[in-house]
Amino acid sequence: MTMCKQLALTAAFAVLGGSAAMAGCGIEAGRVSIVGNEFPAIHTVANGAMACAGDGVEVKANLTADHQKINVAGMQGNPAEYTTAIIANSSIVALINEDVIRPLDDLVAEHGQDIPKSQLITIDGKVMAVAFMANAQHLVYRKDVLEQIGVAPPKTYEELLEAAKMIREQGIMQNPVGGAYAAGWNLAEEFVNMYIGHGGAFYKPGTAEVSINNEQGVATLDMLKALSEYMNPDFLTHDSNATSAEWEAGNVALMNMWGSRTGVLMDEEGSAPEVYENTMVGAPMTVGGGSTPASTLWWDGWTVAKNVSDADAEATFIAMKNGISPSILNDETMGQAVWMIEGYEPAPVNAGVFAAIEMGTTPYPMLPYQGLLHTALGDNLAEFLQGKESAEQALADVEAAYSAAAKEKGFLN
Repeated sequence: MTMCKQLALTAAFAVLGGSAAMAGCGIEAGRVSIVGNEFPAIHTVANGAMACAGDGVEVKANLTADHQKINVAGMQGNPAEYTTAIIANSSIVALINEDVIRPLDDLVAEHGQDIPKSQLITIDGKVMAVAFMANAQHLVYRKDVLEQIGVAPPKTYEELLEAAKMIREQGIMQNPVGGAYAAGWNLAEEFVNMYIGHGGAFYKPGTAEVSINNEQGVATLDMLKALSEYMNPDFLTHDSNATSAEWEAGNVALMNMWGSRTGVLMDEEGSAPEVYENTMVGAPMTVGGGSTPASTLWWDGWTVAKNVSDADAEATFIAMKNGISPSILNDETMGQAVWMIEGYEPAPVNAGVFAAIEMGTTPYPMLPYQGLLHTALGDNLAEFLQGKESAEQALADVEAAYSAAAKEKGFLN
């Protein structure tokens, strides 16, 4: 595959018109099988697609936190187990590298002429996905707890650490900081965020040669470790679901969390009134005196598998288009995401993602080899956070693991 070009994503994060649902979906036959993440906005899209089931059309979904572990394998068979994968900036790259999704230009021409171009994710001149929402990680905080210690919501990670220290010293919470630091994808994402905030570059200019064992890399790890010292001791097992559970249990007052998750934290289910009534969102934080948010801007969208019949591909495209039609928006779903759908009205719960857009948050790098670096980061940072090796050694391990994988894939000589 030729090198993927970094997308100019800013326009895609505007709230733009979406596609209208077809009467009865307009599918005569076909199979639709969805794999994706499990947060509420994705459930809403899948439910919209499932509304097309019936009259010889099968629509089913497997929504799981392990979606990135199974989507490639589930699309490699012939026919593919999954006819579509719901993906984001980073996860589409693995599907393209493994050649398991098809260009959508012909389907767009026949069934998606009303989909705005800003939602059509084009890579190497071909439409490879349809985006439907924007996402980013940003500050979530307990208003009552910060008022109790007399500080404003932090704008930097350094201010967050100061607040966490005060919360602990005043006996309010022992481990007031939360974060999706589970070893693997989540931990790697936290490194990517913090490294960008420190102004770091992942590769030597114009090459696929990694370059993170540097001053910015060490500063990134030092900050991650400082934050982890105010987290639950089991933080290396906490993904977004576990971190959200800690929040709803009232154990956490400060964290960096996905905008797509905040609706659950702010509703009445799963937590006491003192928690959900005081859960607030803020902008992404900066770090190290920099002005670049220590976060990444994302889009979420859907694809169509390559190894399925044309009938299944067509059914999948139409069903997924129905899943992102204006009809999915109501009082319950409006606040689940920053939707790129006609009729979307911004909700207070999504103020953090809007702030990320306004601050010019860097899009997650959409390069064919970025996934290899992400994996290497997820596999090699835990020992540093456990105090078993130095930051420099951890970064050297990451670079070695990435370089070996990049050579195997042909990105490096």
